[in-house]
Amino acid sequence: MTHVIFDACVRDGACVEVCPVECIIPGMPEDEWPWYYIDPETCIDCGACVPECPVDAIRPEEDLPEDQAYTTELNALYFTEGPGYKGLEMVEKAEKEHGKKHDKK
Repeated sequence: MTHVIFDACVRDGACVEVCPVECIIPGMPEDEWPWYYIDPETCIDCGACVPECPVDAIRPEEDLPEDQAYTTELNALYFTEGPGYKGLEMVEKAEKEHGKKHDKK
């Protein structure tokens, strides 16, 4: 099992700061991937990210609301068919170009 970020995500970024295995990254480009995403292959299911989310948008996979079950696959797809960790390169590039953090709204 893994933890999953679902559509209530407001891209706060606090979850990233506490993840011991660095498996949470912001979706990029943001208009296509509007949340943060958890790599299910890397997540160690420690739960450190859960209390950091200001809108309760991170849950263990088995505790997701029924209408959010699709987000388990969406999180995995971000890493298998989407930009995945290459999205971090986009964030770094945006930060350099704009001289600021890009991961928070």
